[in-house]
Amino acid sequence: MTTKKPLSGRQKAASFLIYLGPEKSAQLFKHLNDEEIEQLTLEIANVRQVNKDKIDDIFREFYEMALASQYIGQGGIAYAREVLERAYGEDKTVEIIGRISASLQVRPFDFMRKTEPQQLLNFIQSEHPQTIALILAYLEPEKASTILSALPPERQSEVAKRIAIMDTTSPDVIKEVERVLERKLSSIAPQELTNAGGIKSVVEIINRVDRGTEKTIMEALEVQDPELAEEIKKLMFVFEDIVIIDDRSVQRVLREVESQDLALALKGASTEVSQKIFTNMSQRASDMLREDIEFMGPVRLRDVEEAQQRIVNIIRKLEDSGEIVVARGGGDEVVV
Repeated sequence: MTTKKPLSGRQKAASFLIYLGPEKSAQLFKHLNDEEIEQLTLEIANVRQVNKDKIDDIFREFYEMALASQYIGQGGIAYAREVLERAYGEDKTVEIIGRISASLQVRPFDFMRKTEPQQLLNFIQSEHPQTIALILAYLEPEKASTILSALPPERQSEVAKRIAIMDTTSPDVIKEVERVLERKLSSIAPQELTNAGGIKSVVEIINRVDRGTEKTIMEALEVQDPELAEEIKKLMFVFEDIVIIDDRSVQRVLREVESQDLALALKGASTEVSQKIFTNMSQRASDMLREDIEFMGPVRLRDVEEAQQRIVNIIRKLEDSGEIVVARGGGDEVVV
């Protein structure tokens, strides 16, 4: 008597997709990378028929893993284990948790994600700026920006700077910080280094704070580290963000922009940005700009980016002087 070899994860996924049908499977494929799509396509091609009993088992397994992942997202591994044990018993729970443990990655400071920003602020504001920076780097930008805005002004710039220059952090350091904070994660995915922080991280946070907090941080950084402040400024508002500016402000910006810069900038712009610009120009000016772009021919990407940056600099200058408003979080809502 021969025992049939159990299906691999890839075979289960292929059978699952076949049973779902082409339309739903195509939607799922949008969330996969090229290599995963290629592997699953080959696996699907090798499946001759899908056994109804096996499909039931696959769907049951999928449901159990989805349920476990949901519980983990709500309260971590310990919470998931407790709920699953009540529903399935200890042995079944060990099996379910074991199945997803290989792909499970709990982000550091996960326990803080369920805590209100004000409670977090009270909890961490007396910590060293480096500790606060490490925690904020792992939080969602919206929550991190709320906490950063509430810190004393002198600490805001210090924490922002530390997030910006943060590169990689050893899991041992993270565990030690968590231990000192008397909180402990259930598990951390094994890895040599974990990435968080950096300039993009601090930009995402600063972009969501109110204008007053932003100015406090940036003015302090310009004194402490002018080069870092300039790098942050370049990323804080990019050319493609023109679509979020109101029409009246766009028209004000266009009065300051050189026609050659505008044509060059739009050469590499998205349809949405181009449309935003054209709809805020007269028909004659719009037609002339389209002609300038058409007859310009091939241009260097560097020239396009430099033209876009000059326009961004104009936008920031007009915003600083209060002539235009760029929508941002924390109290910059516009009342008409």
